[in-house]
Amino acid sequence: MQSTMMNAPLSLNHLLERAGRLFAGNEIVSRRPDKSLVRHSYGEFYRRTRALASALQGLGLRQGDRVATLCWNHHAHLECYFGIPAAGGVMHTLNLRLAPEEIGWIADDAQDRFLVIDDVLLPLYEQFKHRYTFEQVIVYPFSGGQALPKGMLDYEALLAGADPDGLVYALHDENDPVAMCYTSGTTGRPKGVVYSHRSTVLHSLVGSLPDFCSVHGSDVVLPVTPMFHANSWGMPYMAVMMGAKLVFPGPHMHPDDLLDLMTAEPPTLALGVPTIWMTLIQTYDASLKTGAANAGRWKLPTGLRSLVGGAAVPEALIRAFDAHGIWIMQGWGMTETSPVATISYPRAELRGASADEKYRRAAMAGVPVPLVELRARGDDGSDQPWDGHSVGEIQVRGPFITGSYHEVGSPADKFTEDGWLRTGDVASVDALGFVKISDRTKDLIKSGGEWISSVDLENALMAHPSVAEAAVIAIPDEKWSERPLACVVLKPGEQATPDQLDALLLDKSFAKWQLPERYEFIDAVPRTSTGKFWKLKLRERFPH
Repeated sequence: MQSTMMNAPLSLNHLLERAGRLFAGNEIVSRRPDKSLVRHSYGEFYRRTRALASALQGLGLRQGDRVATLCWNHHAHLECYFGIPAAGGVMHTLNLRLAPEEIGWIADDAQDRFLVIDDVLLPLYEQFKHRYTFEQVIVYPFSGGQALPKGMLDYEALLAGADPDGLVYALHDENDPVAMCYTSGTTGRPKGVVYSHRSTVLHSLVGSLPDFCSVHGSDVVLPVTPMFHANSWGMPYMAVMMGAKLVFPGPHMHPDDLLDLMTAEPPTLALGVPTIWMTLIQTYDASLKTGAANAGRWKLPTGLRSLVGGAAVPEALIRAFDAHGIWIMQGWGMTETSPVATISYPRAELRGASADEKYRRAAMAGVPVPLVELRARGDDGSDQPWDGHSVGEIQVRGPFITGSYHEVGSPADKFTEDGWLRTGDVASVDALGFVKISDRTKDLIKSGGEWISSVDLENALMAHPSVAEAAVIAIPDEKWSERPLACVVLKPGEQATPDQLDALLLDKSFAKWQLPERYEFIDAVPRTSTGKFWKLKLRERFPH
């Protein structure tokens, strides 16, 4: 039987060409280290990206070679997203928040040939260059004022000397690699996840759908999520595909800086991790108080849509933003899932639901996106029913779910015999497909033979008006095996007692045996390089 459709391979090059032809006048805004804004059109982005690809080919880049980036969120990093694959290479984003030795180890494991780096990050490079040697180091003059170290190439000079019109796209199959990210490595050495043309285009199409990230050509998109973390959740690809205006925050992630940027360049769609959004809304609300130093300085964009993920989103945070007309949609995924796997969007079936029910649903991990199959596998090896109560490990498969790791393959602890990815997250799924994460398998607390969810306790505690953050860990107990310990960060000038927090939990229907054994009031919750609570550090600090 003959084929019914053209065999047209999916390719990022199509998205680049589309952007240059259809959206040449649309805008890309980047904030520099001095907080000034630089503006480019999509037409300029198109020519600069082709020039980068041409320059890389001139440096001898071969098909499949890795080109590392060590950059903040800005237009030149976006050029790498498309220019490196256009030349036939694989863009490998290095996480600048990792320890220098770990960055060096990852570059060595990936065998990166070239490095594109912001000039402001050269001091970080100096701390790991002994660990791995790149053939070429290309410096983007982000600050514009530093002298170029000997032997390094200037990014802008490289582009100026290249021929964008003469670029010949590297021949490729749709399954050829385009990008690479490493896992966080919280339970062992980080592992490389490699994305293809096909997986990236499909992820972009699914993510842009109305019920999910819902990217429109008329949007102003603010990606606060780092471009070195799971490709900023795929948003750069989605925005370029749709021609949306992009506003990049550069290195300035402090709440004051983000509020300044939101006021100057009001976004319609923003994405970030809960910890940043939490401090942002607390800073904004504090500015509204009588006599506040920042009174009247900021304006939150009315109707802003916000996608938040990377960690559980407390219901209190959703309510706090909704009070200002901003709705938060929670997403769940992993580096291995490209990363969007589920999103909690307002289902039509819930149109008549109460406000409390809508908030409750919004605080869940959400519903599987199209093309992603999901199951909750119980300890006995059976699939748990979608009844909202039965829990099991989330396992997923689909065309943008990784099937193996770079130079590691498909280890049994990460993949099932029938080819599903084991995520390590424990959850229940209800009849509407809403996933409710109970915990990571390593973070569940088993007390007296019964499971206690640290995530549920954390989200409930963060609803207290005096609590800024709360992280719950297990501590050993002779009688009960494990008991929960709550590490609490109070808002500046606020007070709360253990009895008051216990009363809050009891009011939220927690049983007495589920209450924390004790509370530790700390200055800050330690975080991983991706902004998640680093419970390993808390366990080391509070071993019993």
